[in-house]
Parts: sequence; C-alpha cells; structure tokens
Amino acid sequence: MIRTFEMKDTERVMQIWLEVNIETHNFVPSDYWLSQYQSVQEQILLADIYVWEQDKKIQGFVGMTDNYLAGIFVDKKCRCMGIGKGLLECVKKIYPTFSLNVYQKNRRAVDFYLREGLSIVSKGVDEDTAEADYTMTWNQKKVR
Repeated sequence: MIRTFEMKDTERVMQIWLEVNIETHNFVPSDYWLSQYQSVQEQILLADIYVWEQDKKIQGFVGMTDNYLAGIFVDKKCRCMGIGKGLLECVKKIYPTFSLNVYQKNRRAVDFYLREGLSIVSKGVDEDTAEADYTMTWNQKKVR
C-alpha cells in the first residue's frame, strides 16, 4: 500500500536511502553518501514523500521536490516485486510533468525509467561526485 510519509517513518526511510545508494552507486565512495545523510534527512522532511508499506514495514519510497523526482528507493530484499513501478505510477498520477537526474552508470535505473516512458533530455555531470548523469523527464501529454 502506498501512503504519505509520516515523521515516524524517518529512520526506516533513511536506512533504505543509505543502503540503496551505497549498493546501486558503488562507483561513488560510500563516504560520500554518509556525508550527505544529515542533509538528506533534513530535505526529506521538506519534500513530498510516498512510502510503500506492507505488513507494517516500509519497503520503499519515492521523494518529490516540486516537479523534481529526487529518487525511488526500494529495499534490496523487495526489488523486482513491482514496488518501484508502483511508486512511479503514484507520482505520475499526481505530477503531470517532472524531471529527474540519474547516473549513467546506474543502467538498471536508466533502463527502468526509459521502459516506464521517461525520456533522456540531456547529458551532464553531477557536480558533487563528478559522475556522468542524464536528465530525464516525464510529460503526461507527450505519452498520450
């Protein structure tokens, strides 16, 4: 079930955020993600967060800031179960257009977003990590 983030979710959401980033972005030193933890926790409290919860346990979440998808994060043990797709579908219903950035080396995420109808609009480099990334967009009007 997808529901809106509550303050009591903070610890679990941050645990998923850290574990997923360290695992899926293994080309970025884990120290970077650890150094970002406090800042991200503060940003999460200001963002629109939707969590996927089953049996009273959060298995994933998606974060939106205005029309920017900050990320979809799914617990490693819960992947390939439709959670990421479900969270993305939730966002698509609420936000008719949005953008995101994804590391080019994170092929699994790039392929997922392409498969789900997003488009690559530009290539760039993440200033913090010096890693190549894509800016991708969703525009509901273009898909229909």
